[in-house]
Amino acid sequence: MLRSRWSRAAGYAAPGLALAGSGLAHPLALSPASAPWWTTLHIVLLPVFPLLAVAQWLLLSSAPAALRRPGRLAAFGFAAFYGGLDAVAGIAAGTVVHAEHAVTPVTGAVFGIGDSLGHTGALCFLAANVLIVAAFAREAAWRAAPGAVLLLAASVSFYDSHIFWPRGVLTMLAVAAGMFLLAASREPLPARTSGPAAG
Repeated sequence: MLRSRWSRAAGYAAPGLALAGSGLAHPLALSPASAPWWTTLHIVLLPVFPLLAVAQWLLLSSAPAALRRPGRLAAFGFAAFYGGLDAVAGIAAGTVVHAEHAVTPVTGAVFGIGDSLGHTGALCFLAANVLIVAAFAREAAWRAAPGAVLLLAASVSFYDSHIFWPRGVLTMLAVAAGMFLLAASREPLPARTSGPAAG
């Protein structure tokens, strides 16, 4: 049972770890030279970012309806709007720069709308995580504190860090650790067995 508890907790950490690893390969700037990889990486990441929302959705499964419903709505908002950022500022911008062999005014306009979508998605991510932390504080009390602190700090950092090295990678590692620790805190601690002297 203890093994399945840690295995489930590791499942919640997996999307953040995958994004942190991808952040190590993310170009720091879009240029004609980096455009092909920029585009390809964002195509690969298109189904990965929504997995963070899936983790949020599942972490809210035992929350009361007053926290679960708005939390899941915010998780859905994150998946939708952050997916828009990846499609626009990732795939579209990379494609434009590769086709034009230059960063152009069009690229700036594409990044502008992408940033708006990304900031909306990141605020949804933060809102869902605030509700997750509230639910876990009710359920796990002090055991939820380490995961709660990590997840909330990472959620604030995520607003303007994406997954760029170094801050974005560290942010995703903190998201993974926070979700892992919260999921691990859900299960009750193993009961103490009474020894022969405990009569």
